[in-house]
Amino acid sequence: MTVSGDNAVPGFWGGLGLPGLADVHVHFLPPRMLRRVWAHFDEAGPLVGVEWPIRYRWSDAERVAHLEKLGVRAFTALAYAHRPGMAADLNDWTLAFARATPGCLPSATFYPEDGVTEYVTAALDAGARVFKVHLQVGGFDPLDDALTPVWGLLAEAGVPVVVHAGHAPMAAEYTGPSPFAALLARHPRLPAIVAHMGAPDYEEFLALAESYERVALDTTMAFTPFFDQFVPFPPSLRPRLRELGLGGKVLLGSDFPNIPYEYADQLTGLIRLDLGDDWLRAVCWGNFARRFGHAV
Repeated sequence: MTVSGDNAVPGFWGGLGLPGLADVHVHFLPPRMLRRVWAHFDEAGPLVGVEWPIRYRWSDAERVAHLEKLGVRAFTALAYAHRPGMAADLNDWTLAFARATPGCLPSATFYPEDGVTEYVTAALDAGARVFKVHLQVGGFDPLDDALTPVWGLLAEAGVPVVVHAGHAPMAAEYTGPSPFAALLARHPRLPAIVAHMGAPDYEEFLALAESYERVALDTTMAFTPFFDQFVPFPPSLRPRLRELGLGGKVLLGSDFPNIPYEYADQLTGLIRLDLGDDWLRAVCWGNFARRFGHAV
């Protein structure tokens, strides 16, 4: 079974008896920053490394409308800071975007810098329900002393943070399972969602999700033909993936709009794992609902 193009997406979730899809890994950014991100992909920049044509190079309004057409009822507006002085302004933008956009989960970010605890506290007070950090692009140590109170705040509040912790598509100094495992050892109650299934170190990140109650994984780009040509998911790990998904620890993520293929490809990749309809229902809707509630 495949989802033959974006027009077929509603038939996929309708056939599972779901009210729609919930996607924990969607990007909306201020226009100037988004143009710079897309230019980096166009150039196959050093943190991309391969040809990567942006499939949905549209306006915010067009992309929101497409998510509605697909039936993505709940989604994030993930932004991430790669240098000091960015995060607080990004948070103002993404939180305002969520207030104006039905279905968008209020999203925020942070960076190790002076004042980080204060603006993360302000974001939480303003209703932020998910954060994003990118250890590859940001190039920072998650154990940086400036972040110790921030991780504690998120753990206490039970607000998840989507962490790009894996080496894919290009390794950096603080990517890979070891820095993330060290972070969890210090903050075992941190509600973290590992982006891209932790690729390419799938087994190590699955083990962390199995070991820590509040750690989950998102499916972003994993299992698609584009991603599989570089970092295929080992078939031997599918039984563990099934158990994690049924246990609430795998969530649908797509990386929309910054993908070089149709949104439907992500769903086809999940179907081809052959882990059952109950697993698909959990991953595409139920596990998000358990973490964030049905309404956003």
